[in-house]
Amino acid sequence: MTYSLSTDLAEIQQRINHYLSTQLKTLKTTQAPLTDAMAYAVLLGGKRVRPFLMYATGRMLGVDLAKIDASAGAMESIHAYSLVHDDLPAMDDDALRRGKPTCHIAFDEATAILAGDALQSFAFELIADDELLTPLQKIRQIQSLAKAAGAKGMCLGQNLDLLAENKAVSLEELEFIHRNKTGALIEASVLMGFNLSDYAEDKRIEMQLQRYAQAIGLAFQVQDDILDVIGETDKIGKTAGADEQHNKSTYPKLLGLEGAQQKAQKLYQVAIDTLNELNFDTTALKELADFIIHREN
Repeated sequence: MTYSLSTDLAEIQQRINHYLSTQLKTLKTTQAPLTDAMAYAVLLGGKRVRPFLMYATGRMLGVDLAKIDASAGAMESIHAYSLVHDDLPAMDDDALRRGKPTCHIAFDEATAILAGDALQSFAFELIADDELLTPLQKIRQIQSLAKAAGAKGMCLGQNLDLLAENKAVSLEELEFIHRNKTGALIEASVLMGFNLSDYAEDKRIEMQLQRYAQAIGLAFQVQDDILDVIGETDKIGKTAGADEQHNKSTYPKLLGLEGAQQKAQKLYQVAIDTLNELNFDTTALKELADFIIHREN
């Protein structure tokens, strides 16, 4: 049977949306808008690339999907919280996310901040309460997610990205920003799928998966920068040209549009070459890498 990434992505999207919707319903105890804003932020749509990577990696290594649900839900909750805060007036000041009003526009700024805060703690609660994981697996998942999301990962990258506005940065500096801002959660998604497998102590497999994840994580950001230049607002789901408006350092700005496209292709090739070294069915991960550099949103 021929593998279909679009079908696989749709099934994973449906699975994680159902899981998150079910879990969020358990939080609704008052008339406060907080949980509505949380649900709005995390269920607004999106490709679900990070959960997909976790499920695809775990499935490739023989992990039952039910064992991945809480960790995947936690990852998407962290990602959603980061987008809510990233869209705030104090940061990127965006009015659109996934083609809909951003959380602070749909609700209000204070509620959006609190919704982001609550989604962050909700993520770790999901893992801690997961009855399918051993205590050691819970510790590894929480440690992986916390490190990727915090001052050694995504938050560091976001801070550096803001500081780089209206400044000229080198290609090396730009890559460091995006390996943290975008790449850290993508890398953690792959490794959290690996953590739940019987191969969790195999350092060789871990290093290969890490190399793959780092390549596609950076490729994802390069393509985002490209789409900000050539994409259309109604297709990409956020305001096109926002990077130029905020005078951000981007790959097209540093390398030119064609150079940025070549950069994405080189990163894709690194990802594919790395997967070819693994003795598993890597079809889903290969197709995802291809999707990342050819997507239009």
